[in-house]
Amino acid sequence: MKLLAIDCAANLCAACVYDAAAKRELGRSVLDLGKGHAEHLMAVIGEALQEAATDYAGLDAIAVSVGPGSFTGLRVGVSTARGLALALKIPAIGVTTLEALAADAASAFRGRAVLAALDAGREEIHAALYDETSVLTYGPSVITLAEAVAVATEHSAVLAGTAAASIAAVAGPGFDLGPRTATADIVTYARLAAAKGAGERPKPLYLRGADAKPQAGFILSRQRD
Repeated sequence: MKLLAIDCAANLCAACVYDAAAKRELGRSVLDLGKGHAEHLMAVIGEALQEAATDYAGLDAIAVSVGPGSFTGLRVGVSTARGLALALKIPAIGVTTLEALAADAASAFRGRAVLAALDAGREEIHAALYDETSVLTYGPSVITLAEAVAVATEHSAVLAGTAAASIAAVAGPGFDLGPRTATADIVTYARLAAAKGAGERPKPLYLRGADAKPQAGFILSRQRD
């Protein structure tokens, strides 16, 4: 089975083609954009397909990062994945950024619990805890730094994600750090999706509402007939 994995959850606009039977990445394309995923995603996908020497007809599933992450980036990635899956009549499979980061950390620290934690601003952290067998045991949730420290300490967890260093600084010495990025390697999403198989259609994981909201003073009242 060949999967196309795409990730627009954070700064990267990334795609890869993965052969699940051979457990081998066939091709990838990654841009570090910050913004502008919508303008570049289809070209990035095209480059990954070209490097893998395949096309859309050769795909059996679409994997996509569903967040938490950039509000706009998630909408771009998930809507593209669902659109391609519908057109190609193949499943779309969602993978959270937290489980992907935890998987990357677990590959380096086998047999350890992992706390994947992303700095969400406003002194908040998006976090999820995975046990020694990579099973989700807590979250995804919005928590404070103090709560993250408590969870990490209780489980002697490896720390991963953009909030990992902040948690370690408060928790004290002795904590191992995995990737401290906002998203995982693109092939990790493909591997996790292949292991999951088809399920519910993916949708963005928003742990809190969008920062940009209409100002009340500019909302027009509905006119009566």
